[in-house]
Amino acid sequence: MSVLITLKFKGDTAKFRQALNERGDEFAKMGEGSKAAGAMHHRFGIGEGYVLVVDEWESLEQFQQFFSDPELQALIATVGATAEPPEMTVAEAVTSPDQF
Repeated sequence: MSVLITLKFKGDTAKFRQALNERGDEFAKMGEGSKAAGAMHHRFGIGEGYVLVVDEWESLEQFQQFFSDPELQALIATVGATAEPPEMTVAEAVTSPDQF
């Protein structure tokens, strides 16, 4: 059973966009690390004053272990996120006839 996880980070979205462009190699490295750790899908979204992360992981425990990585936390701290913890939602992933 996989889990869907959303994280909503408040912060400077212009700084985040700039980091995506200028530090893409760091994001790619984290992406490869997350796949090796059990991530199945990953996507960012940018809203008014926040960055949304939408992930699917093999298990919540795998996500929690990856998310606690000091290297990931250091990256998050430098790409525009505020110091407050993100809003997090975890749900069981289910299959449906309209899935695509």
